[in-house]
Amino acid sequence: MSRFQPFSRKAALLSASFLISPFVALPALAQEGTVLPPVSVKTQAEQSTLEKPLNAVTLEDEAITPKRVQTSDSASLFSTVPGVSVNEGGGVSGLPAIHGLGTARVNLLVNGMHVGVACPNDMNSPLSYIDPSQVGTATVIAGITPVSAGGDSIAGTIILSSPEPRFSSSDAFDFSGKLSAFYRSNGDGLGGSISASAADDTFSLSYAGAYASSNNYEGGGDDGIVRSSEYQSENQQVSLAARADTNLFVLEVGQQYIPYEGYPNQYMDMLENSSDHINGRYEGAFAWGTIEARAYWQDVEHYMNFLADKGGTATGGMPMYTDSETIGYALKAVVFLSEQDTLRIGNEFVRMTLDDWWPAVSGSMMMGPNTYININDGERQRLGTYAEWERAWSSEWTTLLGVRNDIVWMDAGDVQPYSWMGMMNMADAMAASAFNAASHDKTDSNVDLTALVRFSPDARTAFELGYARKTRVPTLYERYAWGRGSMSSRMIGWFGDGNGYVGNLDLEPETANTVSATASWQGGGDSGLSFKITPYYTQIEDYIGVEKLQDFTDMMGMPTPFSQFQFVNHDAELYGIDVSGAVQLLSSPETGSLNLSFLASWVEGRDETVDTDLYHLMPLSGQVSLEYRIDRWTGTAEVQLVSEKSQVDTLRHEPETAAYALFNLRGSYSFENVRFDAGIENAFDTAYDLPLGGVSLGDYDATGDLRAVPGEGRSFTFGVTVRL
Repeated sequence: MSRFQPFSRKAALLSASFLISPFVALPALAQEGTVLPPVSVKTQAEQSTLEKPLNAVTLEDEAITPKRVQTSDSASLFSTVPGVSVNEGGGVSGLPAIHGLGTARVNLLVNGMHVGVACPNDMNSPLSYIDPSQVGTATVIAGITPVSAGGDSIAGTIILSSPEPRFSSSDAFDFSGKLSAFYRSNGDGLGGSISASAADDTFSLSYAGAYASSNNYEGGGDDGIVRSSEYQSENQQVSLAARADTNLFVLEVGQQYIPYEGYPNQYMDMLENSSDHINGRYEGAFAWGTIEARAYWQDVEHYMNFLADKGGTATGGMPMYTDSETIGYALKAVVFLSEQDTLRIGNEFVRMTLDDWWPAVSGSMMMGPNTYININDGERQRLGTYAEWERAWSSEWTTLLGVRNDIVWMDAGDVQPYSWMGMMNMADAMAASAFNAASHDKTDSNVDLTALVRFSPDARTAFELGYARKTRVPTLYERYAWGRGSMSSRMIGWFGDGNGYVGNLDLEPETANTVSATASWQGGGDSGLSFKITPYYTQIEDYIGVEKLQDFTDMMGMPTPFSQFQFVNHDAELYGIDVSGAVQLLSSPETGSLNLSFLASWVEGRDETVDTDLYHLMPLSGQVSLEYRIDRWTGTAEVQLVSEKSQVDTLRHEPETAAYALFNLRGSYSFENVRFDAGIENAFDTAYDLPLGGVSLGDYDATGDLRAVPGEGRSFTFGVTVRL
């Protein structure tokens, strides 16, 4: 299936060794005169607006760099953002959630591209297509999201972007680059990245490549090896940029190759994911405002089966293939109507096609003689148009009003089971006949609204109140996954719970009404005190929940821990609060600086239709960090606190998890163009279960004992980065 030759781990390590070693001994090349400054055509008038509400958080290089040594999953970059949690899956493919709403309910953008999920288990999650080492900025807009930040989502927007192109201040070409490598003791995780650019004052050419791999990790305490947690990932991208006056053109071409990625909480593993993309954009600044235009294409080929932990070497397994193609464009104009008024208008289009099929397995009475066609010529097209007006009434008061319309067209062809005859395939054969007899063509037209008001009595204090109506149309799998058999339905689901899921042609779009308030203080003087608090409430009409169809039994007719569900529309509500802050405890040239930071998040949610707790909600959690800096040294002591997860969805057999505290130590030293990082994650080797990790099906297959997925035990981390 692969369309390019992946490089091996050995080759990657040898290349990194040869490349890094000579540069460590070089004098500092990144002196003040040779640093290539980033280019930006956006005006100051656009930067200081409500387009980023107070609840928005942007992480840049200083905040991202330490995390690159700790994780290969870009979704985990947001571990320090209140209100954001991660539904754990594979080692590079976590699914982020905002205020308890995850997966397709979050608008995920990678370099401005809408990346659809091309897997019935969401294994190739959108944020897996960019390695942490390739992230320049990471932005979360939670809850109240301006209509200009995206539609077809109800939780918020997460944006990962590569570093902006860099240009020289003269017509002579300058060169810059960065090399990095890391090692994590738990699972023998290792990898590296390289980036290089050559630029003059008009053109910029850059390359970025990354590699990461790990064996199965060990849980804390006596939890032992967590099966099917190994992975290997390779990413590379070439970018060409040109600028003229206040115009910027960028063309990016990239590839991703994941030869394998285990999933502890799924029946299947990912044995190959191959992706190519082309992404072009234009930005221009004029006297009247700015324009941004983008067009992109992505092709994904995806293959699932069983790794050795789940018997992949002993049997033919169950091959499952998915091919998808996404094309899209986005147009945005910012018009400065006056000194007080700004108008944003935009239009975007995304078209995704998808085929999902499972070939017959030779010699299997259940999986044959036909190819199981799960989704045939699936198609999802969305056309979005919006207008947003912002007005600064005074230096203290600012308002924003936005309206957006998204039209979504969906369709899919007829399907077929492994066999139209026989008792083992009877449920699927009947379901396929009913599906083929129904109309598959669906059209939804939705309206989003956003209203924000901000009051800033002084430069250090701000209060914000907002309301948002957001809508989301079901995914291809939520509507078109039709199988009613025990095995076929258990191949559908991104929840990691072992249950089976069936789509529903009659699903209506979700509509969320959210009210949120934020108060922010930025202290001055020696204390450097900052504090932010955000309470929120969301009511969701036609929330896509589930109803039980049946309980599964084993081959002997005995009950199992799993059930079959169908997606249905319910009503739901969520409410919670996010808190974060920081204070400087010490600061002097002689003794250095000591800073304390903290965050906490709490969310509750109910399915009002069936009166049960919502599924996959993170329990009350928080983090306290103490950071010390002096000269070239930085040291951090961090405590992560998570309360017990006792409010669970009993209908879906969601496991309860105990409270835990993790202690982490990290340090870094920078010398001229070299940075060294070291740390101990989970220093006391605490045993704990992942609240959003689901159940460990990899271990269940091997031992017959069902447990929640254990969290990672103690791990020593080391990293080195060389800037050229």
